[in-house]
Amino acid sequence: MHNDVEEILYSAEDIAARIKELGQELTAEYQDKNPIVVGILKGSVLFMSDLVREMDVKLQLDFMDVSSYGSGVESSGHVKIIKDLDADVADRHVIIIEDIVDTGNTLAKIYDLFQHRNAASVKVVALLNKPERRVANVQVDYTGFEIPDKFVIGYGMDFDEDYRQLPYIGILKPSVYAHLLH
Repeated sequence: MHNDVEEILYSAEDIAARIKELGQELTAEYQDKNPIVVGILKGSVLFMSDLVREMDVKLQLDFMDVSSYGSGVESSGHVKIIKDLDADVADRHVIIIEDIVDTGNTLAKIYDLFQHRNAASVKVVALLNKPERRVANVQVDYTGFEIPDKFVIGYGMDFDEDYRQLPYIGILKPSVYAHLLH
């Protein structure tokens, strides 16, 4: 598995340090607001688990499963909600947790959905932000790391459901997915 990694972008220690900082920023902003923290499955799970443990506020957890990739390496552009929230977001402060914001299409759909459901506020926390690939006009309010336009894996992010458990974030060797490129 590690042999498929071209380069490690962020070590487990880099990630932990940045998550601690993000947790402090979110604690300051959401003190006494009792936010709903919404993890976008599956990629955000590791990041979300570590992040909420760094937040010293009352909060509620919920999850959505939204797909725009399938088994490829490029976003399909079509966003499909597979699992919706259990909680009602009306008049609540919502924090969307994403592993990576790439084209922004998925995030734009989720953001609009929460606005339509009358959330008091909606903010986005992304472990990774890839602005070079942005197509949709979305704002990432809190960013762990800004990354180049490379295919990354590890710390929750996958290629065809593999590599999520890697403790670091790395660039996947193009030879691993070359057969999928046109």
